[in-house]
Amino acid sequence: MRHRIAVVGGGPAGLTFARVLHRHGHPVAVLERDPSPDARPPGGTLDLHEGLGQRALEKAGLLAEFRKVSRPEGQAMRILDPDGTVLRDWQPRPDERANPEIDRGRLRDLLLGPLDVRWGQDVTQVVPGMRDGALVRFADGREETFDLVIGADGAWSRTRAAVSPVTPHYTGVTFVETSLDDIDTRHPDLARLVGDGSMAVYGANRALVAQRNSGGHVKVYAQFRAPLDWHTELDLADGEAVRAHLLTLFDGWAAPVLDFLRRGTAFVHRPLHVLPVSHTWTHVPGVTLLGDAAHLMPPLGAGANLAMLEGAELAESLAAGSGDPDEAVRAHEERMWDRAGRWAELTAAGLERLVNPDPAQAVALFDEVQPS
Repeated sequence: MRHRIAVVGGGPAGLTFARVLHRHGHPVAVLERDPSPDARPPGGTLDLHEGLGQRALEKAGLLAEFRKVSRPEGQAMRILDPDGTVLRDWQPRPDERANPEIDRGRLRDLLLGPLDVRWGQDVTQVVPGMRDGALVRFADGREETFDLVIGADGAWSRTRAAVSPVTPHYTGVTFVETSLDDIDTRHPDLARLVGDGSMAVYGANRALVAQRNSGGHVKVYAQFRAPLDWHTELDLADGEAVRAHLLTLFDGWAAPVLDFLRRGTAFVHRPLHVLPVSHTWTHVPGVTLLGDAAHLMPPLGAGANLAMLEGAELAESLAAGSGDPDEAVRAHEERMWDRAGRWAELTAAGLERLVNPDPAQAVALFDEVQPS
């Protein structure tokens, strides 16, 4: 197989796809909009599941390296009542490897390895069906043609329009993210509250989640139901105004819980958007999608895992095939739609229960997944 293949997007899906093809000796152009790997913060931490993300890393020959840098202790989970009462305190077994955590930055570096990523390549449009293949247009006016273009460019994918007119819609749930650095030294009381993994506090239609990353860094997510324009009278660039608003929203919660908001260093607005649960499209030769570009769903631990496995499986199929890669792509889409549809239903239902008028719904969901 010596087809000209491009993957748009250098996130977990695109890099896993490229890394597996590279392992099989096949070149692929990775087109990433960011000008460099460290152009922006890489985000928080991911739990990679044994049958999904870890399986993808095994296909890429990276599972042993992942185990060296992942954090099995990060599987720990505590749930508190808004008054500070500890309701659940799950600790992983010493040999538990079902869902170890890894920082997104470390996962990116692991996947990058020998790949030759074309940084600063801002793709604005993909046009299938051209005489020489699928045409990729760039923001600087350049154009390039490939036999196959894989859209792994996330929630607001520019590639998606080549196969589907559907765009993400708002779930009604908003996250506001903040963070604390060097928590074990600077905020030891909050470090003890979070523990080695994550801490979640659930109230009526709102929640506060703190998740430990490596290096003493903790991400905090204030989650609540609100209209998309809830902030029209609030300057989101004014950190102190956002902090005051959140403290009012969570008024009455225990002081140690609110300290995660009081001591947060900056605030980032993240309204949750999703694609329809059953998002599919009529197959278009020369173009397909992976991950959030294909099946954006609530961030409940499935999205990146699915994206990585899809990328690995498609790369293996392409590497094993001969002639026209269209057959492998068609099979990939059918398999992806079936599996992602099931996970989209689960995560949509999960979000409804986690940010719910009855906080007991959230606790019950965790009991079902991880019985005490």
